[in-house]
This record gives sequence, C-alpha cells and structure tokens, in this order.
Amino acid sequence: MRRNSSPSRLPAPYLRSIRLDVAKPFDSKRHPFSLPCLAAEPFQLEFTKPVTILVGPNGSGKSTILEAIAALCGFGLHGGSRNYNAGSGLDEGKRSELAAHLKAAWLPKVTRGFFVRSESLFALLNQIDEFDAAGLYGVDTLTKLSHGEAYLNLFSNRLEQGGLYIFDEPEAALSPSRQIEFLRLLRARELARDSQFIIATHSPLVMAYPGATLLHLTESGLIERPYAMTEHFRLMREFYLDPDGFMEALFGDLPAEE
Repeated sequence: MRRNSSPSRLPAPYLRSIRLDVAKPFDSKRHPFSLPCLAAEPFQLEFTKPVTILVGPNGSGKSTILEAIAALCGFGLHGGSRNYNAGSGLDEGKRSELAAHLKAAWLPKVTRGFFVRSESLFALLNQIDEFDAAGLYGVDTLTKLSHGEAYLNLFSNRLEQGGLYIFDEPEAALSPSRQIEFLRLLRARELARDSQFIIATHSPLVMAYPGATLLHLTESGLIERPYAMTEHFRLMREFYLDPDGFMEALFGDLPAEE
C-alpha cells in the first residue's frame, strides 16, 4: 500500500522521538558518536511540541543531529526535500552514518517537508531554478533574489503545505527584522497544527519563540532550559545594557596602542 505523503489529520508533532540504537555496533571514540551530546547515555530526543529548538556552541553537534533527522525523513542532507537535493554532487555517505544508528518513532510518518541549512541555501535555490520550478514560489527565479528574500520566499510558499521542516541556523540568512517575519511564518503554521519544526540556532530572537521546547546540547547530554538562561541571551543582554562598557571589557586586556 502506498503511504500518503500529505500531512496527517493528527496534529504535529509527527516525529515523536529519536534514539541511538545501542544494538548496532559503533565506535564511541569516532565522530559523530564521540560528540558529548551523543555519548551521554542513553541518547534520546523527545519531540513533545510542534517547535523544538536546539542550542549549543559551535561543534556541539546541532548540525549533525539535524542532518541525521533529515536523512530519516528522506531529505537531502545538505538541504532539500524528497524532490530537491542540494547535496546531490557531494559525498553524503559519512553524513548519514548517525541516521543509520538511530531509531525514530512517528505518529504518523510524514514525507512532506524541507531541510535548509544556510551554508548550502544557494545550491538548493540554484537546483530549483535549474528545474524551472521557481514559478511554484511566485517568482521567475530564486537565485537573483537577495539571500534573505529568497529564504523567506522559499518558506512562505513551502510552509503553506504543512509537514516537517528542519532549519539549520536560519538567522545566518536573515536580518533581525527578517527573523521576525520568519517567526511569524512559524506561528501561522503552528496555529494550523499541520507542521513540525526542528531548528538549530544561535539567535536569541529565535530561541525566544514562545512555547517551543528549547534544548541545550551539553557535555551531560540534552538539557531543557528557558532561553533567558542561555549564554547567547546573557551575552547579548550584557551588551545591550552597556555597549561601550561591554566593548571596553572585551578588549581591556589587550596592549594599548602606542
């Protein structure tokens, strides 16, 4: 029987959990299994809300986890969906190794959605243009739009369809005002109850999305904390309270100019 690719009448979240299958052998000293967030046993990520946000320093494993989830969904690991694959010319074998060791629980499994990582966004837009499919997004071409315009144009059209959407650092392509537009798009789809979002970000604006599950990737595994307790928020709060003092303290230990 052919599985229906449209979103279920059941509300999001559709992907309910992923966990590391310890029955399959792997080398815990080799990447990605050596990542602290994965090494903390037993690794399991529960999705209880339509919006889940992952935060953590560079190298903590956010992108690695998103890539694995994208592989479980059948999306391109460098960006795309089941129809468009921004990584078609890249070596994806190693990138999907984590996915091969994960077990996923769905209710139900959906195949509609998208994975976008800002670093390979242009490759994805270029492929859509090559397929002469930009008209589906209301424009003649996506690659001639600005980075932020193309990003929002892509999602404002795709999100209307519902499904599972994975965003890796969307703020890299968006100004603060565009990030606000992005969050409004998310809210509209969340209220429609037909979309699930999994986001990795460094943006305090995105982290503050109300009602989201905010998970920190730490040496001890995944820890849920409010956004006001993140290092990102703390640093930006210190800066905004006293920009001059913040900069003075930042460079205070450097030798004075002669």
